[in-house]
Amino acid sequence: MSKGKKSAPVRLDNIGVVVENLDAAVAFFVELGLEIEGQTIVEGKSVDDLIALKGVRSDIVMLRTKDGHSRIELSRFQKPKATRSNPNAPVNTLGMGRMMFAVTDMDDVVARLKKHGAELLGEMVNYENIYRLCYLRGPEGILIALAEDLRHP
Repeated sequence: MSKGKKSAPVRLDNIGVVVENLDAAVAFFVELGLEIEGQTIVEGKSVDDLIALKGVRSDIVMLRTKDGHSRIELSRFQKPKATRSNPNAPVNTLGMGRMMFAVTDMDDVVARLKKHGAELLGEMVNYENIYRLCYLRGPEGILIALAEDLRHP
């Protein structure tokens, strides 16, 4: 690297989400339209050293969007057991809040996700005739937002 240039991320590789019910979380994101890229179990000294926990054993499922540019890594810790935060924290809670997905038919997506236990947080809104937006809470309190571009039906 030449002097004066700062290294920068090339891309956002994935977002990690820890869950207890891995099957329900996978079903939710598959219904949203993500595809399972792979699944495995991770454990051992390198995993322990990486995340600063001891005796880790975790089930991992990697999902990707259909365009292949975005991934979500769902983890279920067999050991040590995951700690619980407030699964119904409001949208303005500090820390990672939500993931937003672009969709082409919000009504269809919301109806399908409700069959997997998703709840609409507020209302579906039209933002300046540019986007139709909504927030949903999925399994284990996972917060997502949907955006439908009204300029390009």
